[in-house]
Amino acid sequence: MVRSKVAVVTGASGGFGSLTVVNLAKQGYVVLAAMRNVSKVSVFEPFQDEKWYKQIIPVPLDVTKEDSIREFQYYIEKVGRCDVLVNNAGFALGGFSEEVQMSEYREQFETNVFGVMGVTQKVLPLMREQGFGKVINVSSISGLFGFPGLSPYVSSKYALEGYSESLRLEVKPFGIDVALVEPGSYRTNIWTSGRVVTEQSLKKDSPYFAYMERIEEELKNGEGSLGDPQEVADLISELADKKTIKNLRYPVGKGVKGMVKAKSILPWSALEKIILKKLKQT
Repeated sequence: MVRSKVAVVTGASGGFGSLTVVNLAKQGYVVLAAMRNVSKVSVFEPFQDEKWYKQIIPVPLDVTKEDSIREFQYYIEKVGRCDVLVNNAGFALGGFSEEVQMSEYREQFETNVFGVMGVTQKVLPLMREQGFGKVINVSSISGLFGFPGLSPYVSSKYALEGYSESLRLEVKPFGIDVALVEPGSYRTNIWTSGRVVTEQSLKKDSPYFAYMERIEEELKNGEGSLGDPQEVADLISELADKKTIKNLRYPVGKGVKGMVKAKSILPWSALEKIILKKLKQT
């Protein structure tokens, strides 16, 4: 059994995941950096001269495959300890609801929801026996606010929010904390290589094509104001080191708290007008 603090980070090969791995290793954790392709551990090579570099252990994990999750459990049992689980693996599927294939919705949920559930189930028995542990689920502003053209991603994050609420209440009596980190827009690959748009919504004969073009235009216009992902990694690392995580939700990013507050105050009709006007749909 490893005596050092142990953290598991899924989706560790880039974005919030790789930055969180580095933070936690610096903080003294042995970090199981879980990723589908372990060759991507090369992302950490710039740090190989650092004394904490050897605390990063690459672990193969495809959260959509039950066999892979079972093999991941072997690593957890071998280490014999888990202080922190960061469920970060995910991708964004866009497109208009009428045109998204049901198989695409299922693929979105396999990664963003069922993958989280499967990995968490393998870690909870150990945390419960320890009498302590933290599960930090990386959600999104999209888990609090629905956006047009993103219903697969939005609905998966809303599902993650509900799951995390129930989970926190279930495991709190065993000394386990659950938290949701809810980032706004940041410079990660979730909106580039990590984003997929259903094919039909990109075709010119789609009734939603002009609408999709306007959404794409808004995304491009906002690229210059995207936040530094290190801010999110720092928040995750801060929560990991807290004795107790007092709150469930931690929104982070430019304008995020304002959006959440606006949704709690304004009637839906007012929010609807604002969004559709911005996208030139009224």
